[in-house]
Amino acid sequence: MSARTAALRNTSAAVVAAAIAGTVLMPLSAHAAGSEDGSTGLKTTMTAPVPSGPLTRGGAAQTFELTVANPTDKVSAYHPWAILDHTGNSPVQDGDVSFKVEAVNAPATTARIGHQDGGWQGMFYPTGPKEFEPFEIPAGGKLTWKITIGLGASYPTVNGDFTLAVPNYSHPSGDVPSLTFKTSPATKPGTLKAAFEQLGPCEVNGGDDCRMMALRYSVTGDGEFNSALGTWFSVDLPDEDRNKADLQARVRVDGQWKDVKVAHGEVNMPVIPKGFGAASGDRVTYVQLKLGPKSQIKKLTKAKATAQVHLTEGLVFSFVENSQQFSLGPAAPAPTTPAPTSPAPTKPVPATPAPTTPAPTGSTTTTPVASTTPIAANAPVATGSLAHTGSDSNTGLYTALAAALIALGGAAAWLGARRRKAVRG
Repeated sequence: MSARTAALRNTSAAVVAAAIAGTVLMPLSAHAAGSEDGSTGLKTTMTAPVPSGPLTRGGAAQTFELTVANPTDKVSAYHPWAILDHTGNSPVQDGDVSFKVEAVNAPATTARIGHQDGGWQGMFYPTGPKEFEPFEIPAGGKLTWKITIGLGASYPTVNGDFTLAVPNYSHPSGDVPSLTFKTSPATKPGTLKAAFEQLGPCEVNGGDDCRMMALRYSVTGDGEFNSALGTWFSVDLPDEDRNKADLQARVRVDGQWKDVKVAHGEVNMPVIPKGFGAASGDRVTYVQLKLGPKSQIKKLTKAKATAQVHLTEGLVFSFVENSQQFSLGPAAPAPTTPAPTSPAPTKPVPATPAPTTPAPTGSTTTTPVASTTPIAANAPVATGSLAHTGSDSNTGLYTALAAALIALGGAAAWLGARRRKAVRG
C-alpha cells in the first residue's frame, strides 16, 4: 500500500491540511495538556440565526451570536472549533460554506476554514503572531462573537440541511448547543455507495491465479456530485507474498478490457464523470487481478481488495470505502488424457465357416462363374443407386427391341389360336 493511502486512512489521529487554502487545523488533543481544568465548566449559548428561513446556494447568509461564559473562579482557556455536520455524503469544500467571525465582546479575532477526516470545520483564535492560541476567559466573565454563515453556489446538490456546533476542542465533551440550518430547495439528500459483487474466476472453469470482481457504484436520493469521482483501489497481501505476486490487473472500459498498471499494490481505476447521481443509474466497473508469470506464490493465499472513493477536485479525501476478501494461488496444471495401457480388443475371427443354405433335393448346385464378356463402355453399371430414368443414345435400340418382342408375342398367340382351331375342327 502506498504512503499516500496509508496517510489518508490515519488522518483522524493527525493534523490535516486544507486542500485549497492550505489551512492546518489541530487534532482534538493538540492543546489538551496545556488547557485549564476549569475550561470544562464553560457554558456556551447560541442565538437564533437572522434572518430566519432556509439557506439557498449562492444566496444570503445568516448571522447568530455565540457567547461563552466562565462561571468558575479562575481563568479558563477556550479553543473554539466550529464543526459542520451535513446530510448527504459529499465532502464540503472551502468555498461551499462561507464562514465569518467578528468579535463583539472579545479580543480581535481571526477565522480560518479547514478539514479533518473529510469534514468541514472552522476555527477562530486571537489575532496575533501565533495561530490557534486559546482565548482566555476571566473568572466569572464571558466572551461574545458574531458568526455569519451561508451556502456557496457550489454547495453539493446531493447534500442538504446541516447542523453547526462550536465546542471547545480541548474538552469537546459536555453539553454543547448546536444550530440546524435548512437548505433550499428541500430535497432528499443523496448518498453514494460502493459495493463489491460477482467475485469469481476470470474465465469459466478458470484457475486460482486470476480473480474477477465487480465494483458497483450507486447513489440514493436527489442531486448529483459536482465533481468527478475517483477510486483508490488497493490490494493487500501478506507481507511475505507482497513482493512475490507479480500482480497484474485490467479493467473493463466501454466494453473492452484494458490493462492497467499496478504500483505498490494500487490499481488506477476509471474516473466517474462529474454529475453522477441517482438519475445516472448504477455504474459497474469490472476488475481482474492475476498473478503474473514471475509470481513466486506457491499456494492459495488470502488477499483483500479495498476501494476508496474520493472527489477528484478540491478536497481529495476518501469518503466511501468498501473491502472484499478473496484468494489467489498458482494455476492448476491442465488435465491430460491418460494413454491406454493395453491394445484395444479386436473382433474375433469365426473358427468355422458360415453355414450355407442347402440346395433343394433333386437339384444340382452350380457355382457361378464371373462373366468374361466385357461391359460396353456406355452400358449402365450397378452402383446401388436409384435406376436411370432419363433418355440417352440407347433409347432407340431399346424401343426397336420392345417392338420386336411385341410382334413376336402376337405371332405366337396367333399360331396358338390356329393350332387349337385345327384340333377342334
